[in-house]
Amino acid sequence: MYIPELNQMNDRAEVLEFMRRFSFAILITSTDDKPIATHLPFLVEERGEKMVLISHLALENPQWKTFENQQCLVIFSEPHAYISPSLYDKELNVPTWNYLAVHTYGKAKIIEDDNQIRNILNQTVEHYEQAYVAQWNRLPEDYKNRLSRGIVAFEIDVSEWQAKKKISQNKTTHEQERIADSLSKSPHTHEQLIGEYMQKNQTK
Repeated sequence: MYIPELNQMNDRAEVLEFMRRFSFAILITSTDDKPIATHLPFLVEERGEKMVLISHLALENPQWKTFENQQCLVIFSEPHAYISPSLYDKELNVPTWNYLAVHTYGKAKIIEDDNQIRNILNQTVEHYEQAYVAQWNRLPEDYKNRLSRGIVAFEIDVSEWQAKKKISQNKTTHEQERIADSLSKSPHTHEQLIGEYMQKNQTK
């Protein structure tokens, strides 16, 4: 990913927080020189110095068969906003787009142990909806076993990550404040989120 120095996001804790917050990501591999992608929820763990991504595919999804002997790319990206030149001080300006994104690379390892697979399902439920845990725990074991047999669980040890935060850092403080204020008042959630990130950046 092309990242100008001004837009580099190097704080590991900030990157992890972003990935966990916007954890519905895109898994990309290739087969026969053709890129293929699946949209998946990911659990993001730290194991010592390692960053590990955990998810699962439907067994019928053939992408898991591409894991062997190749790197996976997982893209975390959600909030973005069109930036109007009307928010700048000078007329000699053009529109742009503000956004945050994290690209991670690593090899995927398929998990075959039944207990580990069940644990991944449990963790996923707990992460995304605590209120559903009690209902999940009441479901029949044979039903859960059928679910487990219908998925391919995997984890990726991240060997490299690249993170970009493009939030008008090249503009004056006054312009950044005006843009952040405008986005924060938007009716669109993704624009509000960019406004939030801009305000956080200004207070650092």
